[in-house]
Amino acid sequence: MTLARLGVNIDHVATLRQVRRVAYPEPLEAARAAEAGGADAITVHLREDRRHIQDADVAALRATLRVPLNLEMAATPAMVAIALRMRPADVCLVPERRQEVTTEGGLDAAAHEPALRAAVARLKRGGICVSLFVDPEPVQLEASARIGADAVELHTGRYAEHSDPSAAAGELAGLAAATARGRALGLVVNAGHGLRYDNTRALAAIAGIDTLNIGHSIVARALIVGMERAVREMRALVAA
Repeated sequence: MTLARLGVNIDHVATLRQVRRVAYPEPLEAARAAEAGGADAITVHLREDRRHIQDADVAALRATLRVPLNLEMAATPAMVAIALRMRPADVCLVPERRQEVTTEGGLDAAAHEPALRAAVARLKRGGICVSLFVDPEPVQLEASARIGADAVELHTGRYAEHSDPSAAAGELAGLAAATARGRALGLVVNAGHGLRYDNTRALAAIAGIDTLNIGHSIVARALIVGMERAVREMRALVAA
């Protein structure tokens, strides 16, 4: 079985910097440490309100990283133009609301097919691999395939938030079914949101998942043990 890859989201390194409006900590430095710890990709979300990651961060990461850069962003013409200028390896289109603390729920691809199809086509013409962040539901997977996305990232929030083992097991089974359905539609299947050191191993064991994108729990752990060790510990769980 092919082991899942680990994408490390470093948004909250920038959150810590922006709280004080200073020049540190640098997301690029955190990304280099994550690379040293075994990260297979680095993910950042360039939000429209620029609450954490800034355009200059994306440019620095794009110019420096040895592993692929995955840029999360809203599917707006302005953000598409930025992506085409920055040219990350991957773009993941996500829903975005100003009042949310972090991305809540998947993109409703089925309800916004025309607009998403246009954004995906522009990005793909620019040589960028495009993913849609969606809930693990057949209607969203089928819409993603029709839209022309290369991949989907399954929203794992419902699985991650359950403390009841039986409820979590049910969500895990749904994610496994969604993975199989996505692959049958010709999509690369990634997953992420709310994943921690105590719930990642079971998800990583699902056959067919390409990459797990994990951020907050790794950055939180890095405050105690350092970024390189925090990534190595998560990498071991993903590869278990």
